[in-house]
Amino acid sequence: MRLRKGDRVQVLSGKDRGKTGVISRVLPKEGRVVVDGVNVAKRHQKPTGSTTQGGIIDKHMPLPASTVALVCAKDGPTRIAMRVAPDGTKTRVCAKCGGEL
Repeated sequence: MRLRKGDRVQVLSGKDRGKTGVISRVLPKEGRVVVDGVNVAKRHQKPTGSTTQGGIIDKHMPLPASTVALVCAKDGPTRIAMRVAPDGTKTRVCAKCGGEL
């Protein structure tokens, strides 16, 4: 998976199509990402202990990583390509313009 925590992405399909947000969590084994402000569900929370209050909370749910596209500053949503430098290090680049991400 080429997506990382902190990347700005745009949702390509589903009920939140067109929304953008920042990845807050990556779940590589499941192939999913959690994006802030996208795919929010209402959950009923029981009070746990004496400090945590119960009630209805908003919970950010994971999205499939294939339904989000990284947003390039110049080109907008794009795919991610990899460039290998002569010393063997890999860097992520924009598939459209070739600029580093």
